Amino acid sequence: MQISRRKRQGFPMDALIIDRAIDEPIHRQLYRQIGAMIRERRLAPGSELPSSRALAEDLGLARNTIVAAYDQLATEGYLASRQGARPVVIDLPVNSTDQGGKPTAMAVHRPLSRRGESLMRQPFHHGAPGRFAFHPGMPDPQNFPFGVWGRLLARRATFGADMLFGTYHVTGLPALKEAIAGYLISARGVRCSPEQIVVTTGAQAAFDLLARLLLDPGDTVWLEEPGYYAAKATFTVAGANIVPLVVDRDGWQMNQPEVSPRLIYVTPACQHPLGITMRMDQRLRLFEIAERNNSWIIEDDFDGEYRFQGRPVPAIQSMDYADRVIYVGTFAKLLFPALRLGFMVLPAALCEGIPHALSTTGQFAPLLLQAALADFIDEGHMTRHLKRMRRIYAERRKLFYELCQTELADHMTLSAAEAGIQVVAWLHESCDDRAVVQCADKLGVNASPLSKYYWSSSGNGLVLGYAACNKADSEAGIRRLRQAIEQVRTLS
Repeated sequence: MQISRRKRQGFPMDALIIDRAIDEPIHRQLYRQIGAMIRERRLAPGSELPSSRALAEDLGLARNTIVAAYDQLATEGYLASRQGARPVVIDLPVNSTDQGGKPTAMAVHRPLSRRGESLMRQPFHHGAPGRFAFHPGMPDPQNFPFGVWGRLLARRATFGADMLFGTYHVTGLPALKEAIAGYLISARGVRCSPEQIVVTTGAQAAFDLLARLLLDPGDTVWLEEPGYYAAKATFTVAGANIVPLVVDRDGWQMNQPEVSPRLIYVTPACQHPLGITMRMDQRLRLFEIAERNNSWIIEDDFDGEYRFQGRPVPAIQSMDYADRVIYVGTFAKLLFPALRLGFMVLPAALCEGIPHALSTTGQFAPLLLQAALADFIDEGHMTRHLKRMRRIYAERRKLFYELCQTELADHMTLSAAEAGIQVVAWLHESCDDRAVVQCADKLGVNASPLSKYYWSSSGNGLVLGYAACNKADSEAGIRRLRQAIEQVRTLS
């Protein structure tokens, strides 16, 4: 910075606008406006500003207000000031990008990285608040025991001391890891110890971390089609070559892919979005292919806890004796999505270095939430909640099928899903699923087009969540959905 020879310049008093009706303090208004004059060179470098006393008199303000503005400008390097002398404007470098707050053409067209461009192109579907139906995978928040949850959270916040308010235990709070391990062993048949558990900020964060750990650009990922588009997006951004693992009404077509997969992603307990369960012959074939190709397997237990024909099936991780399965789960469906807590069960080979990876990425969950969740599990609240919700969802599922059969049989056919809190509705011909979703959105109904879950082939239908809808919401939602379908068919 240089201070030029002092110049006499008439100060543009009329350019200063003092607005007493806004919340911004007057000294901040002066600071902002004088700073803009200096950056835009309406005040020439080296020119003197009026003394604080003179400017205060001219503006009818207290002198301390002017002094505060001048002091901030001097602190940030706009002005040079000495005791007993007027402030002098610093000769700042010309800022060619300063266009009064407007982005320049260069800024608008500044390129992203290839990874950034890929990130920006991935599908996005999180629904919208205030819609009563039919967002896929959405549990019912109205029946969650928020009173109990609030008390547990408040208790931990009050007595957490230092242990819950730092960035300790990056792989997860030990108490929660023990609670998760106990739950998985008894409810899902997973073989694990607490040391293998890694708590994450949701399943998607787990996929992102695993993609960084396991994949190099160009590696092949064998991924279900139709399949979970958010997982596909993560592996695509990592630079992977995505090869479809075809899933149809007969299950997973376990034919050896032409290129050996580095990683295989499956949702065997409740295939997303079809809701079917992987049979034993397909599970054994999966392990055979993984063994032949030395592949990692990611088992995404999407919402296998909600099964309406028989008991929940064991995780395929329970059959893994080669330490190649990484089990990923989430509390989004068991509790509520905004909790943003999930977990991985890692093979022993990945456990030692995982704290370093988590520390680098910052993908570790708040300890306060983890502590409250550990209490929620240990005190039996989660087991009681899950038992209650299974009953409620079974009733809502039955009602949803009956309503669709009555109101929408001419337009679509529901899949016979065995598990999960959403179903696939196959649309009849000449009715585009994306057009139906757009029309339903205008009518206040959330839905997801089945075609979004395909990338190398096609499927035409809707993925509809029913769990968050009571009887009145389901009836109203079905009527609006029928209206959307009829509008699209009329226009096609």
